[in-house]
Amino acid sequence: MAKITKEEALRYHAEGKPGKIEVIPTKPYSTQADLSLAYSPGVAEPCLEIQKNPLDAYKYTAKGNLVAVISNGTAVLGLGDIGAMAGKPVMEGKGLLFKIFAGIDVFDIEVNEKDPQKFIETVKAIAPTFGGINLEDIKAPQCFEIETRLKEELDIPVMHDDQHGTAIISAAGLLNALEIAGKKIDEVKIVVNGAGAASISCTKLYVMLGARKENIIMCDSKGVISTSRTNLNEQKKEFATTRTDITTLEEAVKGADVFLGLSVADVLTKEMVRSMNDNPIVFALANPNPEISYADAMESREDIIFATGRSDYPNQINNVLGFPYIFRGALDTSAKAINEEMKLAAVYAIAKLAKEPVPDVVNAAYKLKRTSFGRDYILPKALDPRLLTRVSCAVAKAAMDSGVARRPITDWDAYSNHLREMMGYDNKLLRSFTDMAKANPKRVVFAEANHINMLKAAAEAKAEGICQPVLLGNWDHLHKLAAEENINLDGIEIINMRSEAETDRRHRYARILAKKREREGVTYSEACETMFDRNAFGMMMVETGDADAFVTGVYSRYSEVTKLAEQIIGIRPTYNHFGAMHIISGKKGTFFMADTLINRHPSTEVLIDIARLTHDAVKFFAHEPVMAMLSYSNFGADKQGSPLKVHDAIDYLHKNHPEILIDGEMQVNFALDKKLRDEMYPFNKLKDRDVNTLVFPNLSSANSAYKLMLEMGNVESIGPIQMGLNKPIHFTDVESSTRDILNLTTVAVVDAIVQEQINKNH
Repeated sequence: MAKITKEEALRYHAEGKPGKIEVIPTKPYSTQADLSLAYSPGVAEPCLEIQKNPLDAYKYTAKGNLVAVISNGTAVLGLGDIGAMAGKPVMEGKGLLFKIFAGIDVFDIEVNEKDPQKFIETVKAIAPTFGGINLEDIKAPQCFEIETRLKEELDIPVMHDDQHGTAIISAAGLLNALEIAGKKIDEVKIVVNGAGAASISCTKLYVMLGARKENIIMCDSKGVISTSRTNLNEQKKEFATTRTDITTLEEAVKGADVFLGLSVADVLTKEMVRSMNDNPIVFALANPNPEISYADAMESREDIIFATGRSDYPNQINNVLGFPYIFRGALDTSAKAINEEMKLAAVYAIAKLAKEPVPDVVNAAYKLKRTSFGRDYILPKALDPRLLTRVSCAVAKAAMDSGVARRPITDWDAYSNHLREMMGYDNKLLRSFTDMAKANPKRVVFAEANHINMLKAAAEAKAEGICQPVLLGNWDHLHKLAAEENINLDGIEIINMRSEAETDRRHRYARILAKKREREGVTYSEACETMFDRNAFGMMMVETGDADAFVTGVYSRYSEVTKLAEQIIGIRPTYNHFGAMHIISGKKGTFFMADTLINRHPSTEVLIDIARLTHDAVKFFAHEPVMAMLSYSNFGADKQGSPLKVHDAIDYLHKNHPEILIDGEMQVNFALDKKLRDEMYPFNKLKDRDVNTLVFPNLSSANSAYKLMLEMGNVESIGPIQMGLNKPIHFTDVESSTRDILNLTTVAVVDAIVQEQINKNH
């Protein structure tokens, strides 16, 4: 991780609008009527409803999505007691994390009060504003009393994240580390170094999970906490050991299975780690420098399972895996508290998620080649979008089961979809296609199964019930590759199309191809040779009905593969060309973009075919196409080059295909801004409509546009989707992730389903 300089940090917080968060209106406010509804006199109505029923505050105000991040600045990060005002940047940062990970709004509140009783009274007085309270950076032992009292006296969720956040995430990591080490939590010896708020909370949670107090040794700055010591506070007394034969950390860790450090840097030596039991689990969580450095820990022994609080090493114990989603689940059920059942639910949900295959979007975000459950991956990554639904749902269910929920959730699928939509993670279109594919899975040929992304996509498609994969490749090689990457190929058909066993099929395909292209000079012997090409063989499987759809492209040059598809599969009647389209979905909606793969410098005639094909394709995807044909000029302003081709294509379409709602040529800002378009060009045929389909003048502009949108972030792409071939033959490209190929496979299955229905109707 690159070192952050003081200048960079100060500039980040000061540039533009100072700070990191702001308040944004959620209702219209442009007219006098809007303002009258927002304030006087309209605001009186919800006030009166809330007076009659206080719970209506969740219905008529932001209370149900509003959390207070409250601190007195007495234990700020690693800075200590720097005061309430100095701690404000941290509280704003916490608010930013709540928002970006779980869509929760935050007011950060810095209370200049160190007296616990006065602090409690202050928080109680402002509590009606909020749906939940996140206590932050309050020193021990006062934090214990403050949290306990507020939880007892308020009817909204209260959590001191410094205590419970670390406890929840480290507990999830501990469960998985113990599984990898082959140990049981009720048998392991645990040493905890540090006796502050986080250490106490972690230890209590480990006990709830099954750890035995007699197997736990806790140390503070004075050494082992034992019953022989005087002046222990109540929290330390709970974990004081009766053993008197050990007094130092060095003595405590001998033979230990687990070390949890929430103390200071460099107190754990390599020799101490070597003195631990086999497969030691070391969580060195002091920040910014852990109790033992990563380098020293790795050098100490090979069987170690090591975690820190840092993002530049594997296995980060990061509170952001928990608190946004715990509060999300609590808020969405209008819970009266965050109780132990909800915390445990979060622990198990986080631990379980780490065992599932890691999405490519997560690997890409962390620049990782591959990530899978093991010694270097015991917890999900912070940017894993699945945390939102998995943890929030688990916490919400626990709130309901434990009786603290006031607003039950009855449709969990709908709730999960709502969460994804709220954060822009959901792709309704793809979800509907996935459901359709699962209802009628088809045989899909994966031509380049020896590419790891395609192999993973095929296995995931099989596991999710999207299709029945057929892999082209060598059985031994594919199974070796699958074993290396922990991919399950059970029940997946593998065809070695170059083997002796496939000789008859190759000859049968060759005879069909030679007959089909005999007037183009193709001989039977040439066709036989062609059948050793995996793309030709796979396409012939679809052409002959041995399979329903075909996916290729991660190795092959698309120009060669598309030419082969045109020769073997053929172009649909009434068209002379075929093309490709990408679907881009994000918070601003779904857009269809063509041609993004096939036609480099289309003529007017090709543009006409692309527009017609795209129109039909968009309707196929259950959208009503509103189409703009793009250029760098508007409506005849430039009468040569590509604008002229577009202009002539539009003229032809208006005259011969009036059913297609399309206009152009136009610049992209006029296409997407209907107010600007209608004011400047009131004659346009798209008047008062939002464009959802963009036809580009050439491959360069189309390809650049959709890739630019992907790089800008928070959008999902499906494609390239071929348009115009007689059968479901689909091409991906060398940059395609497993998710891209899986999405394209889903489209290919739906394409096959529709083709099947068309054939039945005829």
